[in-house]
Amino acid sequence: MSKVAFLGGGSFGTALGILLADKGVEVSIYDRDKSVVDDINLNKKNDKYIKDLVIPKNVTAFNDLDEALKDIKFLVLAVPSHVVRAASRSIKGKISSDIIIVSIAKGIEEGTNLRLSEVIEEELPNNKVVILSGPSHAEEVAFDIPTTVVVSSKDEESANIVQDLFMTNNFRVYINEDLVGVEIGGAVKNIIALAAGVCDGIGYGDNTKAALMTRGMAEIVRVGMKLGGKPETFLGLTGMGDLIVTCTSLHSRNRRAGYLIGSGKSAEEATKEVGMVVEGIKACRAFYELKEKLQVEMPITDILYRVLFENKDPKDAVVFLMGREKKSEIYY
Repeated sequence: MSKVAFLGGGSFGTALGILLADKGVEVSIYDRDKSVVDDINLNKKNDKYIKDLVIPKNVTAFNDLDEALKDIKFLVLAVPSHVVRAASRSIKGKISSDIIIVSIAKGIEEGTNLRLSEVIEEELPNNKVVILSGPSHAEEVAFDIPTTVVVSSKDEESANIVQDLFMTNNFRVYINEDLVGVEIGGAVKNIIALAAGVCDGIGYGDNTKAALMTRGMAEIVRVGMKLGGKPETFLGLTGMGDLIVTCTSLHSRNRRAGYLIGSGKSAEEATKEVGMVVEGIKACRAFYELKEKLQVEMPITDILYRVLFENKDPKDAVVFLMGREKKSEIYY
């Protein structure tokens, strides 16, 4: 079968690498951290990111990017959203145009407000790009717990190829042609999950979380449609599905960081304690700037921005949201 390289040896990249390896695919993982590479190669583990893994023999890790890219047919960008451009740039001239790029990051690029597929296309214009997204915690995918995701691309053939590549009995892959909606849903839900965690940290209950998630979905739909997404996409796996899992799961680093912030820690302290990139913090800054530019109403994003970057007290933020001018329930 085709060889697949993963750029990044974090939790989700490793989980998907195991999934493919169990299908008989030869997998290479590039990571800058020598301890991660050694753990994968020598111990067949990746304890830095997920404990108790058993990594198959046909997964090999590398510190050398050129070695990791040898003879591959697919390249998975398994890096955080803010690294996608640099990662794409690092492989310029190292891969042929027939290699399909799969991105699993969720977010938009700060400053440019480009979706991540657009960022990759700018750096690697000759390669087809496929986005893989949906409600899929690495900690569950790695242990073959039933999961469903979506792939989306401008190129229908590439989406079909990637669907076949990743599909297993316990990892069901759908295709959605709405690339804009898929990417925006996956990005904005991290903001709402962070806010949900803040409410948990304050000590609020299920009523609060249900309201937050529902009104958060309204924000996802508003900005997603403004950017060209289809409303039905946001009711699917990369919208509602991803929102549910990220707002409610103990695996969610966004929810966990929000919980710490709601408990009194700063965003910087929360990120340090989580120990991994908290995409919701970066997404909140990016979408705050974008909503201002587009003139889209996103009150949860707006007030969370003030908590994260202007030191607004989380309890005061909730008081503000609850005390807004009365109105009818509308989504867009």
